Amino acid sequence: MTANLEAEAGSAPQKRLFIKTYGCQMNVYDSERMADVLRPLGYGVVDSPEGADLVVLNTCHIREKAAEKVYSEIGRLKELRAEDPASAGMTIAVAGCVAQAEGAELMNRAPAVDFVVGPQAFHKLPELIARSSRAKGQRLEADFSVEEKFDALAGAKARRRITGAAAFLTVQEGCDKFCTFCVVPYTRGAEFSRPAQAILDEARSLAEQGVREVTLLGQNVNAYDGIEGGLAALVRALAKIEGLDRIRYTTSHPRDMDEALIAAHGEVEALMPYLHLPVQSGSDRILKAMNRAHTADSYLRLVERIRAARPDIAMSGDFIVGFPGETEADFEATLDLVRAVDYASAFSFKYSRRPGTPASSMPDQVDEGVKAERLARLQALLETQRQGFNASTVGRTVPVLFERKGRYDDQIVGRSPYLQGVFASGPASLIGQIAAVEITDTNPNSLSGRLLDQTAVMEPA
Repeated sequence: MTANLEAEAGSAPQKRLFIKTYGCQMNVYDSERMADVLRPLGYGVVDSPEGADLVVLNTCHIREKAAEKVYSEIGRLKELRAEDPASAGMTIAVAGCVAQAEGAELMNRAPAVDFVVGPQAFHKLPELIARSSRAKGQRLEADFSVEEKFDALAGAKARRRITGAAAFLTVQEGCDKFCTFCVVPYTRGAEFSRPAQAILDEARSLAEQGVREVTLLGQNVNAYDGIEGGLAALVRALAKIEGLDRIRYTTSHPRDMDEALIAAHGEVEALMPYLHLPVQSGSDRILKAMNRAHTADSYLRLVERIRAARPDIAMSGDFIVGFPGETEADFEATLDLVRAVDYASAFSFKYSRRPGTPASSMPDQVDEGVKAERLARLQALLETQRQGFNASTVGRTVPVLFERKGRYDDQIVGRSPYLQGVFASGPASLIGQIAAVEITDTNPNSLSGRLLDQTAVMEPA
């Protein structure tokens, strides 16, 4: 997945900044903060690399193809810089997890790159730009100064600016779990929780800018320990902020899903009834090899407790197919778990070797053809469940947070509490507001609905 920061409204910027974001939601948040860091230097975000003074590729290292896409993009930018006079002075930077994991190799393999910065050091972008302009000095920053980064981002010069009704908010970074397939502990570092006061201050600032929904981000977000009571206490504090009506969080680990957080799902109205809780496999043997520290049964019992606290909650998950040593019986166990949970949505992938992870050198690597066949079977089951969940909402009335205009003149688009896209006919004045919508139909990837009363807009609590 890639996402580009959209051009800022207003007059043309003094310097043009294009950021291309690969991968996870945390990278989207990081890209927004990079723009904040560079704004005092006169950089304004534009929506294409043509003519840009600075291009930042904010990269993902979860799968091999994601890293290779970055090298392809660098090649295209190199050609653009050579062939387009307006782009001749372009500075090319690589940020994110590929930068962290392959920084030195990247500079050797792609000399067109001017500098490289890891995900915990992007607050040093102004310094790196200065070094690049002098054509001397260190071109690689890949330290793990997470606390220093967030201290820098809290400064007035890097104050966050955002438009829209929904926003991401990073509360935790890094991982101490060391799943054998995952590079995050090596690219993001150890678990670090931001101080609660800093998070609350940022959330209040977002609410003052019209944000109605925040999604709390972390590699293991429910491991957050920046306040007594953990993520549950943080959620309860955020729910008291005027104007902030919806709270979500991702990504969770089953072993960090404590009873206080489960209770919050049943007691905090602002906490949306949608939970992304990755399981990865339904086979205990494979889960042990993955170092997941939970079993299929413990996961299912956890889901039962969550649903007891919030019966209407929609479950989402992650799955890896074809992990080393996975047999047909192991895969069938995964299908059994999927049937038992009945997911509203899920992400599923073929196992991809990542250099330096324990799983990359495990014996019994699964044939690519077998992986593809199993993935197709799993995705067919998950899609049936997703469509079934969407169909179950037809005829129901749900509050929808409208975020943007649709393709047609009278169409507006928003999200249900279950993170479904909802299309309805209505005035653009409802964008940024929450309104009651009767769901009338399902589409392949969204829902259609009818506004019950265009004047009956749900205001902030």
